Amino acid sequence: MASNQSLQKLLDELGRLPGIGPKSAQRIAYHLLEADAEEARRLAEAILEVKAEVHFCSRCFNYATADECPICQDSTRDRTRICVVSEPRDVTAIERTGSYHGLYHVLGGVISPMDKIGPEQLHVRELLARLAEEGTEEVILATNPNVEGEATASYLALTIKPLGIAVSRLASGLPVGGDLEYADELTLGRAIEARRTL
Repeated sequence: MASNQSLQKLLDELGRLPGIGPKSAQRIAYHLLEADAEEARRLAEAILEVKAEVHFCSRCFNYATADECPICQDSTRDRTRICVVSEPRDVTAIERTGSYHGLYHVLGGVISPMDKIGPEQLHVRELLARLAEEGTEEVILATNPNVEGEATASYLALTIKPLGIAVSRLASGLPVGGDLEYADELTLGRAIEARRTL
């Protein structure tokens, strides 16, 4: 009976993870049951280690193991630009492109009145303090192109523009390889607005 309770506990915990449904939780649980004890121990240790060692960067709120993250510590980065994102995983996505070489600022979410999240619950004050101290010339707003992301970008643009700092927004529109006939109106409209001269 104890083993059934242990298995159910594992299934429940795995099911709490984002993107893991009951079937995936079951597959992972059975994999762990069939794995040797060493593999399970390595996984458990990796989880405990990341929870103990990884925290938020004191400057940009990205993930870090030191006081500042590797990006903030990198003296070769363009320190005149700050790309503002919602979550640390957005930093990873932008870094994968290899197209941006400035700094970042992670808000820790987006403005969402339905969830009672306003600018006060985000790292907006810290962003404004950085802008006052760091000689920033451009802020790139890279929040998601949904209602909350747009509201956050609009609020930040209205707050930052009076400081005399250029504010830009990531272009959004059609994906490469996409067909016009399958694009929704919002995506197609954005693509037309964000068109560029060839």
